[in-house]
Amino acid sequence: MFGSSKSDTSMSDDQLELFKNARRRIKQKRRLYAHFVIFLIGALFLIIANTVLDIGLATFGPNWFVYAISFWLFLFLYHLFNVFITNKFMGDAWEEAQLKKLIAKQEQRIESLKKTVEKDYPIHQQLNADPEKKN
Repeated sequence: MFGSSKSDTSMSDDQLELFKNARRRIKQKRRLYAHFVIFLIGALFLIIANTVLDIGLATFGPNWFVYAISFWLFLFLYHLFNVFITNKFMGDAWEEAQLKKLIAKQEQRIESLKKTVEKDYPIHQQLNADPEKKN
């Protein structure tokens, strides 16, 4: 119970990365749910403002709240699409794969350039072959 051996509670880098990714996804979903609740309350307020309080009837017309709610619904659906669909296809794993692919292309290009330089300008090879020419 009071022994000197302590269990190692530190996380490995992989576990830490998974934990950070999970926290980020939870934040995204929490913001989406909050957006949904605010959308419902806001839509209800717009309906009441138009029908009961007669706000904006002269300026925007009799059913202006329909356009406002439709626009807000479009923004909410975009948010929903971004959280649940786009993130699956273009999440951290996709970003990591793209990064590896670009690094591999850059390394190939560097190797190609090195071969071209060594072929076109063999000075380095000549200097290594004849040490007297260095002076």
